[in-house]
Amino acid sequence: QVQLVESGGGLVQAGGSLRLSCAASGRTFSRDAMGWFRQAPGKEREFVARISWSGGNTYYANSVKGRFTISRDNANNTVYLQMSSLKPEDTAIYYCAADRRGTMIYDYWGQGTQVTVSS
Repeated sequence: QVQLVESGGGLVQAGGSLRLSCAASGRTFSRDAMGWFRQAPGKEREFVARISWSGGNTYYANSVKGRFTISRDNANNTVYLQMSSLKPEDTAIYYCAADRRGTMIYDYWGQGTQVTVSS
């Protein structure tokens, strides 16, 4: 069974940091592009960051550029999102997802992890 499991969410004060992890199992994801998305209460899900299968290319939403860093460890089938200088508007459920074919269409999704940033 293919699974993506996020962890590392929690409650943090504004200006603080968190590192989210996404552990993949059930198949190898080392050739997949991976992404992080988030959904705040009452809002649509939005793109946060994306990393190519090799890790050589990364992309970020303007709202997180310079504060968040996406990375991956293909040997351990894990993707990370390092979040710094967190703001209350970063509060959301964060999801990781896998794009098997490099088409920007994500085939697998995790269940999400809650990040809450207090002011």
